[in-house]
Amino acid sequence: MTVTFGFVIFIIFIALVFDYINGFHDAANSIATVVSTRVLSPGMAVMWAAFFNFIAFAVFGTRVAKTIGGDLVNINLIASDMRLYVLLSALLGAIIWNIITWWLGLPTSSSHALVGGYAGAAIASYKGVGGLLIASGWIKTLIFIVASPLIGMLLGYIFMVIVYWLFRRSSPSKVDKTFRTGQLFSAAAFSLGHGGNDAQKTMGIITVALVAGNLLAAGPEGKLPEIPLWVVLTAHAAIGLGTLSGGWRIVHTMGSKITKLKPVGGFCAETAGAATLFGATLTGIPVSTTHTITGAIVGVGATRRLSAVKWGVAGRIIWAWILTIPIAASIAAISYFIIEFIYSLTST
Repeated sequence: MTVTFGFVIFIIFIALVFDYINGFHDAANSIATVVSTRVLSPGMAVMWAAFFNFIAFAVFGTRVAKTIGGDLVNINLIASDMRLYVLLSALLGAIIWNIITWWLGLPTSSSHALVGGYAGAAIASYKGVGGLLIASGWIKTLIFIVASPLIGMLLGYIFMVIVYWLFRRSSPSKVDKTFRTGQLFSAAAFSLGHGGNDAQKTMGIITVALVAGNLLAAGPEGKLPEIPLWVVLTAHAAIGLGTLSGGWRIVHTMGSKITKLKPVGGFCAETAGAATLFGATLTGIPVSTTHTITGAIVGVGATRRLSAVKWGVAGRIIWAWILTIPIAASIAAISYFIIEFIYSLTST
């Protein structure tokens, strides 16, 4: 029991490390536009974003956490003594891919890295797929891999067109001054949505670990139970601290390489991204904040002219999106096989 308790604590620690790296990796999502438009300094921007990452626990429920923890993988099919190893391998797959993409400056999805890692580790342990992956959870997750950036792009384009029309008779200096203030609110809203959706993914994994380690009773019919408050607060604190550290390589890609932004464009992109994230989080859909804000930035840039968007950079980002789930799954599966091998040596 002592060993199990210690191992569960270790997995919780690794989950919080992932959560921290998620915030670090995805800081660009929340601050790239407000930094690139020079509305806030980088230091002030990360503090602003981290604060709203944390207080998101008071706004959103735990529907996304329950999707991650109970609607993607039927962990009850995996041998009870290997479930904690599956969770550890899933986290390792997500963390390693996040570090690789951070180093390359690619704004990939921490969410999809975790989803891919969880699936890859579970399949490696179960030695198959039949009945293991829950179709309903995967269908909505996979649909929104495509839908969230498209919704963000469409809303970004629509909001920008509306703003152009409303301020068509205003001087450029007045528009700039108005939306410099507006960006403070739009950046706060997006950071709120980011914390609300992304922190819940870690909550889901931690709760599964508590159940697998017999430290928390499973819910009805083996479903995920209510998320303990300390898990909620710890997950939000970890992602907030990660955001506070910033991921400057990705900030540069998001803030200037896709398209050049002014405060009005930053406001529209962040508002479009926030609206998409709020809707997804309240309906329990784990979406990529990275995909969402990137789509919104592209939509804003396209209102000027299609050539204003650097499609070569966007194409490189899309390839990274496509590869995230399979590569994170592969890394997690390899991690699981290594852990399983070490486990077999120590248990004989």
